Amino acid sequence: ACTGKEGGAFLREQGLYSSQIAEWRKLRDAGALTGKKPGETIGKLSAEQVEIARLRRQLEVSEGRLERTEAALGIMEKLSAFFENAIKESPDEPKSRKK
Repeated sequence: ACTGKEGGAFLREQGLYSSQIAEWRKLRDAGALTGKKPGETIGKLSAEQVEIARLRRQLEVSEGRLERTEAALGIMEKLSAFFENAIKESPDEPKSRKK
């Protein structure tokens, strides 16, 4: 519920620092925290775990890009169909305006 400076102050009060949170995120992303009980010590990540975490993050980014691209293609298909329909329904020659 804390935002900005309040959040940092709360973390410092609890004895937590951004470097610890970054390390926790790295362990979480590598899957090193699954199946661990609270308070159980965790060793350093192996090179394989680091690579797995990196690849998982890369996959998440790629999947997000894919979703956005598919949405954009869907919109483009609908626009194309709309304009094709508008062209078919329009008269062959434009009406001239009277002055």
